[in-house]
Amino acid sequence: MTSKERIYAILAGESVDRVAVTPIFMAWAANFIGRTYRDYYLDGDVLVDSQLAVTRAFGIDQISAISDPWREASAYGMEFDYPQEGVGKPKEILLKGEDDLEKLKSVDVCKGERTKQRIQSIRRMAKKIGRTHSVLGWAEGPFAEYADLRGVEAAMLDLIDRPEFFIQAAEVIIDNEIKFAVAQVKAGADMIGVGDAAASLISPNTYKEFVLPLQKKLFDAIHEAGGTVKLHICGNINNHVAYMAQSGADIIDVDWMVPLDEARELVGPDVTLCGNFDPVVVLLQGSADEVAEAARGCIKTGGEKFILMPGCEVPPATQEENVRAFCPCDGCLICEELKCCR
Repeated sequence: MTSKERIYAILAGESVDRVAVTPIFMAWAANFIGRTYRDYYLDGDVLVDSQLAVTRAFGIDQISAISDPWREASAYGMEFDYPQEGVGKPKEILLKGEDDLEKLKSVDVCKGERTKQRIQSIRRMAKKIGRTHSVLGWAEGPFAEYADLRGVEAAMLDLIDRPEFFIQAAEVIIDNEIKFAVAQVKAGADMIGVGDAAASLISPNTYKEFVLPLQKKLFDAIHEAGGTVKLHICGNINNHVAYMAQSGADIIDVDWMVPLDEARELVGPDVTLCGNFDPVVVLLQGSADEVAEAARGCIKTGGEKFILMPGCEVPPATQEENVRAFCPCDGCLICEELKCCR
């Protein structure tokens, strides 16, 4: 069974040889090949080389084009300072008031330098290992992108004080996200991850009223283009998970704050869950044995429609032995559960 077959068998509820494993590698992957995080997200070749390296070294099942939150924002004209080992810092927000809505309407996100680069990276990934591995594209979710362009605090206040401003901006944003996601599918991504982390900061009812319909529109378009969808809202989403299951996402990432058994009860048996041991206290700060034990617990609790990963990104200072403790490579410590001994 190939890695790609394994993932899609899990999605279909079919039997598999082992659980699929799909960690989020970004800065860690760059450092693994001796490059900086800035190299990783600004240089498409470094991103692909990093991802190929960790995919092959640790036997994971999906290669990913995830990088940083600013690709689409840069296509709208925002400018950033890029530190060597951190995400970019905006020099100025784009959406200061209603007059700035015109700045959104004149943009084709797919023509931006950094968005085109992601499409090119996916094309290269698909050519290299797309037959055997799932290729994960990535797009910002509607509220996350609005918060990127508007500023997080202002974006949250808008949903209370001036929701019509958010609605007008979001109509343009979601159309651009659809174009960007579909372009990645056409380039060879079989799955699109949608990161909407800012949505964890709003109330469940606000999420249901304003954000969920936009996510549905995006996910429907991805499905129509032939891709599957992975929804990633990191943070405490205990009160959001049930609504997230209504989005049409094929996979829901669950961060470590959410008990897997409770998440399964809320989403039902048909949605594939992905997660979710603590990436800091367990993966970064714990021992390899503690990582393995946490991973075993996730596998036992997750059920049949489950994919293993830490709750969020692998921290860059994580020891390699801790990564090997839960990945299906020669050094893994959970062979009994993964059935991956070689």
